[in-house]
Amino acid sequence: MEILKDNKMGLKPIQKLIWSMGLPMIISMILQSVYNIVDTAFVINMGEDGVAGNLALTYAFPIQLLIIAIGVGTGIGLNAMLSKKLGEKDIEGLKKIVGNGIFLGFCIYLVFLIFGLIGCRAFISMQAGDNPQVIEMGTQYLRICCCLSFGSIGYTIFERFLQSTGKTLFSTISQISGALTNIVLDYLFIYPLNMGIVGAAYATIIGQIVSLLVAIIFHYGFNKELKNSFKVIIPNWHIIKGIYRIGIPAALMQGLLSIMMLGVNLILSTSKINAELLQGSFGIYYKIMQFALFAVFGVSNTIISILAYNYGIGNKKRVSECIKYGLLDSAIVALAITILFECLANYLAFVFGMVGGAQEQLTSVVVVAIRICSISYVFMAISVAIQGILQALGYALLPLLISLLRLCILVFPITYLFTLSDTACYSWWWTFVIVEAITCFIALIILKFVYKKKIEDRQEIKKATY
Repeated sequence: MEILKDNKMGLKPIQKLIWSMGLPMIISMILQSVYNIVDTAFVINMGEDGVAGNLALTYAFPIQLLIIAIGVGTGIGLNAMLSKKLGEKDIEGLKKIVGNGIFLGFCIYLVFLIFGLIGCRAFISMQAGDNPQVIEMGTQYLRICCCLSFGSIGYTIFERFLQSTGKTLFSTISQISGALTNIVLDYLFIYPLNMGIVGAAYATIIGQIVSLLVAIIFHYGFNKELKNSFKVIIPNWHIIKGIYRIGIPAALMQGLLSIMMLGVNLILSTSKINAELLQGSFGIYYKIMQFALFAVFGVSNTIISILAYNYGIGNKKRVSECIKYGLLDSAIVALAITILFECLANYLAFVFGMVGGAQEQLTSVVVVAIRICSISYVFMAISVAIQGILQALGYALLPLLISLLRLCILVFPITYLFTLSDTACYSWWWTFVIVEAITCFIALIILKFVYKKKIEDRQEIKKATY
């Protein structure tokens, strides 16, 4: 019990706590996006196969997002349960949750291993049409990423173990280790060793495995609050149900990124202008945009840990402060990235077209995309922060509704309408500004309703703080 008594999530001022825990988590989440960005930058500049390689990565990306989504969704369920149990000082419950988290990681990996062995070619072919070069490159890349995805999946589990106890610096170090490994190996495998897109895939999975190994070392070496023991890696259906009560909606929310990208790719393929230009620029932009999206996820994940802990101990004042500062800090992070992207749009796009030639038109479209879409980041940040707040308070369907609005319900029809235009390459990017603004407005209405019901009107939540 003494280990849990002085947890900083119940003592440290909320505003300082969000930044002290959040900054390492933001960095960690941003670095998670580095894998795909680095792969794309190296692949698109590898010569005459660069444009085809970019399309192959774009078509493979929805499955990579799905791997992350299921891992992160499971991790969010673990995080919320662990933080709540820490607040309740339930040590036996903590042990069992840790063991079931590891068990679930094995199960998730098995699913993607099977898909990697039998489903990759069909998935790539569905988007690539009759382009045999892109189909072959995409299949090779995706098969390696799926069959060796245990590094990515395992890391999301152990990362949450560290984050739930406030040890976000350790998770950041783990992520940095893998990202740096990926960057070095991408260059080595693609250029000196001339391994092409296969080299990009191996660089990615090796980087993910490095992150997992470092996170495991930190968890078993320093995460004493969770009382580690291999004896508790036994499935407990009551605990698994609790994890996925929050985790399934969270995984679905993340998985909608995959569905959105697949759906938009298919819609863009019907455009009467250059469909491959639209798809290629979308694939590049969406990976650049992940810097903003994953940074916002970092703040949201911090909110989940802090809010779930203080909600678990019944501290009304700290719960209210967490919501207020969580929304404010999310907007600040997004605004900073918006300003940065507006200033560096040309340089960001240039990284993906250093060899010129066929890439020149592609990168010019990406510049326009960055300048237009970055306007939407503050709206996006507020919506994602509200999703985290709702998850920490135990809601499942409401955060999912916000994601459905952001990523499917509004995006698909508006994208289709823009593709009917002769200027679709440049005009359709306004889709994301329109969608994020509408979703943000609806999310704020939902939050106001939930706050009154779940916090303001609940007598069992303590009004006193200390």
